[in-house]
Amino acid sequence: MKTAKRRAFAFATFAIAGLAACENTSSPSLPEDQVMAPGVDLRAAAKQDSSEAVEAGHRLIAAGEYELALRAFNRAALSRGALDAEILSGLGTANLGLGRLGQAEELLRRAVRDDAAQPVDYNNLGVLLMEQGKTNEALQYFRRAFALSNGENIAIRDNLRLVLAKTENSATLEPEKSSEYKLVRRGNSDFIIRPTP
Repeated sequence: MKTAKRRAFAFATFAIAGLAACENTSSPSLPEDQVMAPGVDLRAAAKQDSSEAVEAGHRLIAAGEYELALRAFNRAALSRGALDAEILSGLGTANLGLGRLGQAEELLRRAVRDDAAQPVDYNNLGVLLMEQGKTNEALQYFRRAFALSNGENIAIRDNLRLVLAKTENSATLEPEKSSEYKLVRRGNSDFIIRPTP
């Protein structure tokens, strides 16, 4: 009889211990395929993902894959949770490459309004404005880009030189000759204006 009581007691103890192990703890619920990793900063991982997406977008622009570049910059914007000057500039440059001048102008104007705008952003907006025939406004952006780069960026200097020459000779130029310049890509997202051969 004592052994029967001991067996029942042991069985009850194991059953209670088993049920206690099944109790829901207060740990956060995660998807089944994700593992809990204490001490991992998910925001840092998102920042790294967005930086990689921006870099991929610049490489895709350099390769002429503008649609894919738009996707990469959109992915970066989602990772960062905001549209900053770098992403706006990348989106504008990709739209410029696709010939969507209206969208590109809007995005590049938003990029240069940001405090973190780079000289290349002003240069790209100037190139876009030159393409649209807005030479005087383009001149202002090229001057700003040249000043921000301290005159060290050769592409910006060449663009400024060309637009200055065009504005000085504007009285002698015929309207048909406004298309004698074309956009040439240099570097990640730099464009330069070159006379057509």
